Amino acid sequence: MRTFREQSMRNSRCRKAPVPNIQADADRLEVAADQAIAACGGNARDAVKALIVANEFLETQVKELEAAVSNGYARGKFEPVPRDRKDWYD
Repeated sequence: MRTFREQSMRNSRCRKAPVPNIQADADRLEVAADQAIAACGGNARDAVKALIVANEFLETQVKELEAAVSNGYARGKFEPVPRDRKDWYD
């Protein structure tokens, strides 16, 4: 009898990865770009600035979440968090 982990590993090897639909991805990207530009009044430069700000915000959130996840849970997938996290609790 296989353990749950052995069975799940076996099942994951048997599944084929989905075939990417490049055209659908390109179309989705075009629509998203058009929406971002439209949200900024048609100014592409302002849209790029807004997307950079949004990306920086998301990167900051990821760093905060990585610091909040215990090392045992993450199993070393992230860089170790300094033990002194006083600013994290503020």
